[in-house]
Amino acid sequence: MNSPALSSRRTWLTLGLAALAFGALPGASAWVARKAVPEPESDFCLVAPPTPYDPASGLALDAARAVPKDARCPVCGMYPSRSPDWAAQIIFANGDVQFFDSPLSLFMYLGDVARYSPGRSAREIVAHYVTDIPSRSWVAARSAFYVTGSSAKGPMRAGNLPAFASPDAARQFAAQRGGKVLAFADVDAALVAQLGGQGGHAH
Repeated sequence: MNSPALSSRRTWLTLGLAALAFGALPGASAWVARKAVPEPESDFCLVAPPTPYDPASGLALDAARAVPKDARCPVCGMYPSRSPDWAAQIIFANGDVQFFDSPLSLFMYLGDVARYSPGRSAREIVAHYVTDIPSRSWVAARSAFYVTGSSAKGPMRAGNLPAFASPDAARQFAAQRGGKVLAFADVDAALVAQLGGQGGHAH
């Protein structure tokens, strides 16, 4: 007959071996570590640093620049170089530039610069450019024309306001793909919010 003391020792030995075995299981320590570390905040944001001006480029301080492969959109975190038909950019007074995956992201950024680039303000912006869809060349954002409501889907799979250098090109696009042609000033906060929600640009 086992004594109470012997039974107690066996119980503790069993528990100790089980604990050792669990610790030896693949992934066990990772599971424990995950439980010990709090979950990240759901509103975590990626801060995309601007690309500084390179005096050796020979470009004017406010001139449009080629999109670097590693540049990230400060609104959604995507790589604008992967979507050259849709890319956009803004340039600050000191020559820093932020690149965007689409005109929509550019408009979202302009609506709340401090949110996407803490410490910056819209007053510091000296130029902004969008890509003319037909030519893939840069055009000043304020002089461009945009199509909303077309069947064309941009990088975020939403109607990301394809841009055109001329109103005729924009109207031709809208006739083929649907949608309405807008000037820069016609792209208001309500439309940007609507399209941003469709494209999942939460940030």
